[in-house]
Parts: sequence; C-alpha cells; structure tokens
Amino acid sequence: MPLSEQEQRLLDEMERHLMQNDADVVSAPAGPQVLSYRNLIIGALVVLGGLGAVIAGIALWRTSLPLGLTLGVVGFAAMLGGVILALTPVKGSAPAARPSGSGQASRGPRPNASFMDRMNERWERRQNGEQ
Repeated sequence: MPLSEQEQRLLDEMERHLMQNDADVVSAPAGPQVLSYRNLIIGALVVLGGLGAVIAGIALWRTSLPLGLTLGVVGFAAMLGGVILALTPVKGSAPAARPSGSGQASRGPRPNASFMDRMNERWERRQNGEQ
C-alpha cells in the first residue's frame, strides 16, 4: 500500500532531520578495521596470564584471603586488558593500495565517500551496465 502525501512528507522530513543531526549514526566506518597479529598474540598471552592469576587467587583464597582476592582482581583486569588489546584495530595502517591496471581506480568508489555516496555510485554503475 503506497504512502499518502502527508506520510511521504513526514518520512522525508524525518530522513532529512536524521541526516543533519545524526550523521555519525548514518555514516559507515571510514575503512576496514585491521587487526594486528602482534596485538592478537600479546593479548592472548596476557589473557592466559590473567587466567593463571585468577586460578592462583582461587587456590590461595582459603589460606590468605587478601592475597587471593588481590590476585583474582588483578587476573581479571589482566584478562580484560588482554581482550581489549587483542581486539583493538591498528591505528594509521591501511591495506596496501593496488596499482591501477586498466582504469579500475577511476571506476571504484572513493575511500572517503559517505555510505550513501558509494551506494549511489554503485546504483549508477549498474544502470549504465558496468559491473
């Protein structure tokens, strides 16, 4: 069932308002997030060390409550920090640019274009018979 004119105007107004005020919600991330193998390995080792500290804290719980509690809290914080370190994308590194062989660079989407601009470019390429 099609929208009435009033509903269409209201929808258009809401869309404009969203685009103006919540551009960060509408826009896509700037580029692909790249994880570092170095950070993944170090993060995994920190998580394992934290797990060992938590287990040691549990083992020491009966003999020394303050030491066991301290080891447990430090181990948990280490595990949390290791996960955060492992999943943090690398800053400033982007995938290497491929050399433009047969004019592919002029047809591809601009890397700093908004999500809607890229979608519009793809739609136009499809309408023109390009892939």
